[in-house]
Amino acid sequence: MRAPRFNPLHLAGWLFADMLLVLALVAMGDQGDPLAAEAAVKPSASASAKPKRPPKAPKHTGPRAVVNKPVKVSIDAAPGDKRRIEQRLRAVTAPHKDRRAAFVLTFGHHAEPGPGGEYAHEVNSLLKKARPGMFEGATTRDFWKGGTSAGHADIEIYFYTY
Repeated sequence: MRAPRFNPLHLAGWLFADMLLVLALVAMGDQGDPLAAEAAVKPSASASAKPKRPPKAPKHTGPRAVVNKPVKVSIDAAPGDKRRIEQRLRAVTAPHKDRRAAFVLTFGHHAEPGPGGEYAHEVNSLLKKARPGMFEGATTRDFWKGGTSAGHADIEIYFYTY
């Protein structure tokens, strides 16, 4: 009698390795900023003691983390109108101009997937030109989102903690 070709026991090792990978990714993504936690715990100086100069900002050590919640913005500009797209990108990112983006997900609206993805790609290609300091080195992804209006993009920006 011949042994069966498929034995579920052979998959146990692969399942264990996959579970460890998922746990490692979850642990890395859930790291907060340890220096921010320390700053919140430190007691404030008494009202009678007046510092002579403002305290220095803490020097960051260790790896940077990514904020779990994205900043969501939207722009409206005709496809191909690069000047208007840049202008809108500068306007919607102005409140966050001192931050650095880790990665950006852009959803181009259109009735068809091809033009929607192309619009998202066009928007992402102009991010560094609109805000070089914010998007330098950021990873971008282009997506299509069904809709009837062309020239609209929803953008999710995931920033570093510092």
